[in-house]
Amino acid sequence: MADKSSESSIQNGRAEDPDPGEGSGSEGGASGSVQGQTHTDTAPADTPPFPEGHAPGTERTRHQREEEEDEEDTDSMDSSGLYSLTEEGERGSEGGRGGERQRRAKESEGRKRRRERERPGGGTTRGSSSSDEDEEEEEEEELDEEEDEQAMEAWLGAELRELAVPSWRAVPSLRAREIGRGAQFVKRVCGARGLVQRLELQARLERHTGCVNTLHFNPSGTRLASGSDDLRVVIWDWARRRAELEFDSGHKSNVFQAKFLPHSGDSTLAMCARDGQIRVAELSATQRCKNTKRVAQHKGAAHKLALEPDSPCSFLSAGEDAVVFGIDLRLDRPATKLVVVKEGDKKVGLYTIFVNPANTHHFAVGGRDQYVRIYDQRKINENDNNGVLKKFCPSHLVSSESKTNITCLVYSHDGTELLASYNDEDIYLFNSQHSDGADYCRRYKGHRNNATVKGVNFFGPCSEFVVSGSDCGHIYLWDKQSARVVQYMEGDKGGVVNCLEPHPHLPGLATSGLDHDVKLWAPTAETPTSLKGLKEVMKKNKRERDEDSVRHGDQYDTQLLWFLMRHMRHRRPQRTRGGGTGDGDTDDSWSSADSSDEEDMGPDHVQCMSS
Repeated sequence: MADKSSESSIQNGRAEDPDPGEGSGSEGGASGSVQGQTHTDTAPADTPPFPEGHAPGTERTRHQREEEEDEEDTDSMDSSGLYSLTEEGERGSEGGRGGERQRRAKESEGRKRRRERERPGGGTTRGSSSSDEDEEEEEEEELDEEEDEQAMEAWLGAELRELAVPSWRAVPSLRAREIGRGAQFVKRVCGARGLVQRLELQARLERHTGCVNTLHFNPSGTRLASGSDDLRVVIWDWARRRAELEFDSGHKSNVFQAKFLPHSGDSTLAMCARDGQIRVAELSATQRCKNTKRVAQHKGAAHKLALEPDSPCSFLSAGEDAVVFGIDLRLDRPATKLVVVKEGDKKVGLYTIFVNPANTHHFAVGGRDQYVRIYDQRKINENDNNGVLKKFCPSHLVSSESKTNITCLVYSHDGTELLASYNDEDIYLFNSQHSDGADYCRRYKGHRNNATVKGVNFFGPCSEFVVSGSDCGHIYLWDKQSARVVQYMEGDKGGVVNCLEPHPHLPGLATSGLDHDVKLWAPTAETPTSLKGLKEVMKKNKRERDEDSVRHGDQYDTQLLWFLMRHMRHRRPQRTRGGGTGDGDTDDSWSSADSSDEEDMGPDHVQCMSS
């Protein structure tokens, strides 16, 4: 190949622009020398043998000089070729990039096997020394690293759009409000990119003694509820940075969610936990908890509750037993089984549920497979498509061999969009109005969702941004339309950010994770973020994800872990309430439960004292 490139270089270069003082005979001699031919009959007929006064040694020296120049031309052509291939690779699809990475990995493995066979004593005897082999290995490793870096850059730049020009300007908006034209002032401010890029840490709320798993503002935004692994719930006056109420949730394991029911005067709080119980706390106006009572029981962990925006007494729950309960606190038997989520004949354990705010009959669920499922409460027929109204999934995950789960999903403010976060994958935006089986509209990447059941949310009054935590301890905010990161902040020293709760009316944010505190964020920075170090962190997250996907094995089932945890806990003395002995927590209590009147899972009612 090098000989042909040199010949082409000579024909295209020196044939058109020969060196001054060199005739056609020299040109022919150079061509023959480059091709390494020894037969004189291949030279042109009019080319004489060595001219008088030119010794063969002199001619070879000139030919060697021309060969070196030709090699320089060849290298420059190869460099331009590599550059054009890289550009083409960056424009390729994700599937093409994946195949290219696999091809490079196979080639690298093949080179290593050849080196093993060619080493002395391992097959073919070679004259090269071990130092030469080490140099070859280093060169190939550098080449692999360069190719990986190019592939990483292509991945980061794929599926992105240009950021739109900011639509909100501070000074004109303030001037318009002063003359009575600022009816949409607060709404536009809360959705402004300039404020999102100025978010910074304001305060830490410290009261819990375990990881904080849930945060929820009341409808007016004046109070914040938090729940923790310490089995306690705290109601915060977040503006004054103080706890107004702290009480025992009544749960036996990690509290996963605690939410104020709307239009209840902040007097009713719904809770769920790893023990599968759904409990309701009654709060008084004197800042004390009257009691908590169990209203439903799942056979596995219950991670999420879904509130109906205008209902103070009804909500939904989803559990790892694949069951969705509808709970109406006005009934004697509050819990009604709405559906058992299945794929074919196999149950699908659930991690998340959300009610469409624009059509409260519709709710979406996600869990231990790759599908977002939408149901209509008015017409769930499990004999017809298992009761599913619509299913969405990214097209490349439909037949994927990797075990992807949906850890969290949420509807947008108007119910037209659905956001789903996949474990060890990316975040995907779906149009909820599209037909069954439609592909995603946007993709948000760069974070890492592996270590915990991680949340995702919209940010802004019109869902202008997407916000998520990450295993790297950072908080990411993407512009929804362009899918570009516009803000990232260090959100957890423990390394994982799980929960993100935007304020309902202000451009603020509450977050929590493995740390035992709640962090409050507000747009008070003098200058917008510079996103320093963002690309390196995103690349690191991607590499770790790829490495884990290569060596992933069967993961422990959550139910098995929960069983082992309960077994270990019951070997210790039980915590007592009021001097009595706590009831045992056995598998018998996990039988079918459509209401709270079935087998005991512990005390149904717990009297709460103010903190």
